[in-house]
Amino acid sequence: MNELRIETADPADPDASAALLADWRLIHNTIIPTAPLSPEQVRERAGRNRLDVAYLDGTAIGCSTVRPPDDETPAATVISRILPAFRRRGYGTALYERGLAHARTLSEAGVETVVLASNEAGLAFARARGFEETERYVLPGDTIAFVTLRLVEEPAR
Repeated sequence: MNELRIETADPADPDASAALLADWRLIHNTIIPTAPLSPEQVRERAGRNRLDVAYLDGTAIGCSTVRPPDDETPAATVISRILPAFRRRGYGTALYERGLAHARTLSEAGVETVVLASNEAGLAFARARGFEETERYVLPGDTIAFVTLRLVEEPAR
């Protein structure tokens, strides 16, 4: 079976997207335990960012965020997360490529991503797709840095 389906939260109808946002939050908080988000924070993010959830045969296995440019970052930002048990099967690539396509419609100033420094698999995934590190920062109260990477060139396929 193994049917991958990717759904986008509808910011115009947060009630209809409640289950999807709960799945997005669970995956985010599992992969980024140093910066857990509340349901209210996720709903707020859904109003300004595109939030997607990847489902495999009905089970939530990954999520992504596409942030539009803002006053601090002229580039669009694409962040894809896949639960460890589902990595290295192409699901992260499908989620990332969907987010990248959307990000390119938002900014001509490029594309960035952000990965928790302790997520070696996530950093390797980003670097394999042509991202290079530009910055590391630690949120107040945290001890593990976030790594900002910028898409420099896409590798030949």
